[in-house]
Amino acid sequence: MPRIGNLGYWSMKQRTVEEILVRSAPGDPRRAIVQAGHLTFCAALGRSGRTSRKREGDGATPIAEMRILGGYWRRDRVSGPLGSRLPIAPIFADLLWCDAPTHACYNRPTRAPFTPSHEEMKRKDGLYDICLVMDWNISSRRRHLGSAIFFHCAKPGYPPTQGCVAISLRDMRRLLPLIGPETTVRVM
Repeated sequence: MPRIGNLGYWSMKQRTVEEILVRSAPGDPRRAIVQAGHLTFCAALGRSGRTSRKREGDGATPIAEMRILGGYWRRDRVSGPLGSRLPIAPIFADLLWCDAPTHACYNRPTRAPFTPSHEEMKRKDGLYDICLVMDWNISSRRRHLGSAIFFHCAKPGYPPTQGCVAISLRDMRRLLPLIGPETTVRVM
């Protein structure tokens, strides 16, 4: 059972979920069940399922415990207060994420113009309308161990991701107020 701690000064009624559990769903290794306190959500995982040997471009979700560092959101698509204690920055058209393993900016946000391999954060498909950055290969970065492992919005029907964990925008909005700097995501 995930532990729940007090938020202190923020609100006596609100609670922060310290751990979000991600378990493989029965029958499809690319689907998951996400549990955060008393809330349970459907989720999409990487096209290659889960792995304990994550590599750049393998399409797998790493089996790991990852702290949520912060995130990004599309304020032109998602209105109203997000209600999170995480640092969440707006996504502008020039925001990119470097996924070139040999570049100095590997697994870091960067700005356009940027020639090395990267991912655009301002997507047309809505996946990053709210996008949380998990600490996979960021705090202690190593080349080729995977980049851009996010907790983001899912497409309808929960098709596989490139290695991220994805839930519906509706569920993300419900979960976001319960996430703080101490929250970790544990993919099992």
